[in-house]
Amino acid sequence: MQTVSSLDPLRSALAALRTEGTIALVPTMGALHEGHLTLVREARRRARHVVVSIFVNPRQFGPNEDLDRYPRQLERDCQLLANEGVALVWAPGAAAMYPDGYATSISVTGVSESLCGAARPGHFDGVATVVAKLFNQVRPDVALFGEKDWQQLAVIRRMARDLDLTAPATEAILGVATVREADGLALSSRNAFLSSEQRAQAAALPRAMDQAIAALRGGEAQNHVLPRLVDALLAAGFSAVDYAEVRDAESLALALKHKDNSSRLFVAARIGATRLIDNKPV
Repeated sequence: MQTVSSLDPLRSALAALRTEGTIALVPTMGALHEGHLTLVREARRRARHVVVSIFVNPRQFGPNEDLDRYPRQLERDCQLLANEGVALVWAPGAAAMYPDGYATSISVTGVSESLCGAARPGHFDGVATVVAKLFNQVRPDVALFGEKDWQQLAVIRRMARDLDLTAPATEAILGVATVREADGLALSSRNAFLSSEQRAQAAALPRAMDQAIAALRGGEAQNHVLPRLVDALLAAGFSAVDYAEVRDAESLALALKHKDNSSRLFVAARIGATRLIDNKPV
């Protein structure tokens, strides 16, 4: 496995890999866990070679967010990826991604404006910009993202569709189902910030979501179910709930009624200093 941190070696390495077949990209911010490795394994099924990017993108963090304490474990991450048969790790520094004078940003309206977009202004501009750069740098045949960050996936797909991206094409931007702990908590690099007590309390999030979904499927109204979900999280030890909403899975418009898997329940809640997000089909 090769690890490169500047563009010229990246382009040389990619040119060699392309002579042997297709390339899948798995973009990450590092601090890898089983969820990331599940993406890598699916990528290996989809393409001859897997490229994983590791870059903690400062443009998707707000001024009061956890950029400085976000875990950075490049050596450990690279060993995990080597064990999974990854061909290439693209691990640029901030100066390689955003050189002096950098002045361009991509804004995707609509799907970016609710949920985490409302709670974290500018976040999805940073996501869209860095992913567009990664797509241009790697030119993958397919790219894979976790469905835990469903809104991020929707933003990236909309960006690709609107900009007529061909590498990867819109239909080759794939979501992979959320990987969960035994108690249902979605795997996240930010789970490492939780104390043992907070980690036990955090299991209330998927449990309360499952109860809410069962109630919605049973015909209860959202204006009864969603406040009950919020109350359950606060009672379990969460300090705040940013949102608990049912939205259309594609457009992310509010879904006052649900049918089949066309709508999803989205929740973001804070426990201590850590913000957890999750979503599930209704």
